[in-house]
Amino acid sequence: MNIAIIGYGKMGHIIEEIALEKGLKVVSKIDPVAEGATHKEISSESLKGVDVCIEFTAPDIAVENVKKIAALGKNIVVGTTAWYERIEEVKDAVEDNKIGFIYSPNFSVGVNIFFRLIKDISGMMNTFKDYGVNMSEAHHIHKKDAPSGTAKKIADVIKNGLDRVDDVDIKSIREGEIPGTHTVNFESYADVITLEHRAKNRKGFAIGAVMAAEWINGKKGFYSIEDMMDEIIK
Repeated sequence: MNIAIIGYGKMGHIIEEIALEKGLKVVSKIDPVAEGATHKEISSESLKGVDVCIEFTAPDIAVENVKKIAALGKNIVVGTTAWYERIEEVKDAVEDNKIGFIYSPNFSVGVNIFFRLIKDISGMMNTFKDYGVNMSEAHHIHKKDAPSGTAKKIADVIKNGLDRVDDVDIKSIREGEIPGTHTVNFESYADVITLEHRAKNRKGFAIGAVMAAEWINGKKGFYSIEDMMDEIIK
């Protein structure tokens, strides 16, 4: 399978490393400024021979990148976050161009297992009325969005599962080079139940994104990470 990496920053380099380890071919690395990129822009030439594009750039350019890639008939994995208010535009581009598309606020397999655990315990807490819920997320100082897309997803999972919760308080921390930590507390007057996912490095995100590229290859339609996980987790 041939892939193109859109955005050749830190994540792009790690995605390349993981893809090569899995025997995939990285035939294009597209970035307007990064050293080592093979092309500066998305075009028929830069996507020649590509099966799937993996996009990790910035919220202000992600949707336009998707539209350009879709118009060239290539399947897409999008790991960029904070563009979801334009999701209908993306769905239209995917449907109009009959491509395969998968996105997630976090492609880490561990985080997606964490989502399932949060869903399960939130459902249980409908029986135990004394417990309230709060959460925090911590990331490196370079992360532009706060709360993180992952934190917003966790909050949505809680709200969908726990009937008495309309909103979840999220504390955001930006310091150092923290890859990503998400903590959820279910607290009563007697005790606290804490669930936490802590990324040790960025490799988990890259592994999941490459797995998603393999999964979306040959498919058509608009998918989220939940669709892939539903197939994996029986």
